Amino acid sequence: MSLDQVPVESVPLDQACPPGVSLAGLPEAERRRTLVGETARFTSAFLRWMEGRACGGLTYARLRLLQALHCGGPAIMRDLGVQLGVSPRNMTAMVDALEDAQLVVRRPHPTDRRATLVELSPSGAREAEQALEPRLDAMAELFEGFSAAEQQAFADALARLGRAIQDRQDPC
Repeated sequence: MSLDQVPVESVPLDQACPPGVSLAGLPEAERRRTLVGETARFTSAFLRWMEGRACGGLTYARLRLLQALHCGGPAIMRDLGVQLGVSPRNMTAMVDALEDAQLVVRRPHPTDRRATLVELSPSGAREAEQALEPRLDAMAELFEGFSAAEQQAFADALARLGRAIQDRQDPC
């Protein structure tokens, strides 16, 4: 069984990032399948890495939610989910966790009784002001070994992949 056939979850982290994959000489279909496998391995390793940096239960997704509330003020949960690219179910779980940590509070919307506003609590505002930027900066250090041109190429490739995903939303 090749590494491409091993389920991503069972690949040890030190084997998940081979020193590079050569696509040279591969037929187009095989190159694409190899890229899918490498993307899946990277995604799994990256998510494990990000979760390993959760400080005090503040995962990257929760930090982003605090950041959105800190920068934009109170917001409807549905709108926050759209802004952060989070499903309603996951948005509820994130808000529940931050509410349990007393970092956010839910309030009824003043004009729409179907909507719930989420806002930073006083301790959430302090957390956002004191810890948000250093935590995000520490995560961003992952890219410090990349030149500006490499960072731009990576951002461009991710944007292109995102557009390709949006263009292919139809079910299998």
